Amino acid sequence: MTVYSKHFGVYGVYFKAGKLLCIHKNAGPYQNRYDLPGGSQENGEGLTETLVREIKEETGFAVTAYHHNRIYDAFVKPVHEIRTVHHIFAVYDVELDFNTPSKLPRQVSDGLNDSDGIAFVDLKTLNATNASPLVLKIVDEINQKEGYLEKLDFLDWQIIPD
Repeated sequence: MTVYSKHFGVYGVYFKAGKLLCIHKNAGPYQNRYDLPGGSQENGEGLTETLVREIKEETGFAVTAYHHNRIYDAFVKPVHEIRTVHHIFAVYDVELDFNTPSKLPRQVSDGLNDSDGIAFVDLKTLNATNASPLVLKIVDEINQKEGYLEKLDFLDWQIIPD
């Protein structure tokens, strides 16, 4: 018997010169993989407020503009678990102020944030062994892969241990 739960988050996409801005995930089912900067809403927070806050928290950079909002989803079931998470994610293309301090906020080192820093990753190197379903969806979108608007299924998801 499969048990389903839902997770909703808001994420930013910064893609320039063939490279995607990613965070190094340090916790959860996407740990030790590249992920998009973003995350869960706080009570009373709108989508774009979440976007701006989460990107600042996880990258250290301020969002100067956002546009092209869309929504995708993936079903993720880690191996040896009965729970499948329906991960629903709103994404926005973002512009960032790289003149803001690039030092990540203190919460990262205190373990209150699930990002261990950023990387600009060549799109050609991102795959199911090193990236989250969110990143893989954006790679499919950028490459206009057939069916990229459809859900992704990862029903034997491997969590990479520390």
